[in-house]
Amino acid sequence: MHIGLVGLGKMGANMRDRLRKGGVEVTGFDRNPDVTDVDSLEAMVAALPAGQRVVWVMVPSGPITRGVVDDLADLLGEGDILIEGGNSYYKDDLVHAEVLGARGIHYVDVGVSGGVWGLLNGYGLMAGGAPEDIEALLPVFDVLRPEGPREEGFVHAGSVGAGHYAKMVHNGIEYGLMQAYAEGYELLQTKDIVQDVPGTLKAWQRGTVVRSWLLELLVKALEADPALGSIDDWVEDSGEGRWTVDEAIDAAVPLPVISAALFARFSSRQEPSPAMQAVAALRQQFGGHAVRASGVQAPPAGAGDEQPRVAG
Repeated sequence: MHIGLVGLGKMGANMRDRLRKGGVEVTGFDRNPDVTDVDSLEAMVAALPAGQRVVWVMVPSGPITRGVVDDLADLLGEGDILIEGGNSYYKDDLVHAEVLGARGIHYVDVGVSGGVWGLLNGYGLMAGGAPEDIEALLPVFDVLRPEGPREEGFVHAGSVGAGHYAKMVHNGIEYGLMQAYAEGYELLQTKDIVQDVPGTLKAWQRGTVVRSWLLELLVKALEADPALGSIDDWVEDSGEGRWTVDEAIDAAVPLPVISAALFARFSSRQEPSPAMQAVAALRQQFGGHAVRASGVQAPPAGAGDEQPRVAG
């Protein structure tokens, strides 16, 4: 199988490598000439075999994604499939599907989890779209997902928008889990009675009910920097947590843990906090997200890095 891939950043470049290692031919396009395979979207589409062409888009959500989708709408044709795999707002998917559908182009949205570790471990995939499109794309999904039973690393969550909605909720849960580990870390290191905090957390990795990959990553961060002294406690939020809380408000579903975790990120931009240093370290460990060096002057509270939400 041969697909196009737009966006070769931290996630996209690793996905290209994993796909190629799995036998899927990939022609990638990125504005960065150092990583791109071709010099334009037009050249990428032209390189794909005739028939049902497949293009996967992995660029920042919001206006950038909308622009790429609009450009590809002019380049793809009837029967082709566009996959949108960024962290987009699910209502944007409905707009994209309508724009593309008017030209006979099929649309699939995929929530992708795995961060910078996905190349080695595989990516958790949550797809939204028509059953026949999902079936056609299974060879791609099977290469990207982790080894093991398909249902433990991939789900056809529902119709268009369902993939990004599932990923939004996934990331909201992630906020809560990280916050719980971080607060436990702060409490452990506050009193002298526990003299080996990293060792205590490491001992939880086997046999305890709180063991998880996030816990392993927190231990990894503490082993590299036991006091997290090189990391500022400023923690960004990239949108999904806010969207999750917005949806909960609209549906009258109580989300006290996820809401508190989101607000804790806001508070991290006001007062120094060891717990928020731990959250910042976790985001760097699993996603390669940038952190602020300790002592760097932070911008005003509320100036997060959320992408504009385009709902149509």
